Amino acid sequence: MSLDLRSSYAPLLALAGTVGLLGGFLGAPPTWLLAWVGLLLPLLALVARWSPVRAGVGAAVLGVAAVALWPVPLMWGPASWLEVCGAAAFWAVPALGALAAGGHLRRQASRMRQAVRDGRRDQQLELARDLHDFVAHDVSAIVVQAQAARFVADKDPEQAVRALERIEAAGLGALASMDRTVHALREAAGARSASVPGTSELPGLVERFEGGVLDADPAAARALSREADTTAYRVAVEALTNVRRHAPGAAVVRVRLHRAAEGIELSVANSAPARGAGGLLGLGLGLGLRRRSGTGLAGLRGRVEAAGGTLRAGASADGGWRVCAVFPAQGRALG
Repeated sequence: MSLDLRSSYAPLLALAGTVGLLGGFLGAPPTWLLAWVGLLLPLLALVARWSPVRAGVGAAVLGVAAVALWPVPLMWGPASWLEVCGAAAFWAVPALGALAAGGHLRRQASRMRQAVRDGRRDQQLELARDLHDFVAHDVSAIVVQAQAARFVADKDPEQAVRALERIEAAGLGALASMDRTVHALREAAGARSASVPGTSELPGLVERFEGGVLDADPAAARALSREADTTAYRVAVEALTNVRRHAPGAAVVRVRLHRAAEGIELSVANSAPARGAGGLLGLGLGLGLRRRSGTGLAGLRGRVEAAGGTLRAGASADGGWRVCAVFPAQGRALG
């Protein structure tokens, strides 16, 4: 339905109401007036549903008056004033009902548009968090590997070449994350989107991380819901990013996905940094700052809880740091 047609409802109702009022007081046949009322009622509903408020109010008042007053010329004289008022009030009821029906549809459409706007805003915030969770890890890897290559370039060119290879892999990972984000934006506009990464991509994620060791049970991964599977991958990305930033001296970072007593557990644990307590202190301070940012550990805890799980993070017995997320297992066989 075009915008021009919608904007014509109010003037059309005003014209029809005026003609109806004049026809009644000029002695038009009752059957003609009654048919005219049948036309005014749907026009009232259309005006309440589509017309701009300023133009619609005046047309609606005129339309209600035309419907309510159409029997007045026929009753003038033999009927008492009270009877005339009663007839006008009786015919005002369907006119007001038509306005109420159109107004209800207008309100429902307004609520739907607001829900769509809220959904788009939530999706934009989600995309912003995705950019942080997925891209920040690879960008941090690029920075660390570039710094390492600078120190070993003169003494050990072979190590520098390997660092450049890792930089290339991390850059490709960042580009892939950006591509997924663009696809998600296109999906918001009605286009198809790429799939959201899950635990099936953990091997590639850990492989790009120097010192990373993966211990994943495929049966445990299959027992995760789709939301939990995606969230588990985000936990791994966020934890590895924090290790890269705040504990670069950690010799081993172990990522483990297995079945525990509480459900399906994903844990990321790093050994103590080579610089001792200073590295761990830096990691702790970094996580504290990220809690206040709203996009790091605190935001991740909210995601995990939304997926029905729990998240814990803290120092481990060997002086390292451990992040652990536990999700409920689905009713599928784990064997």
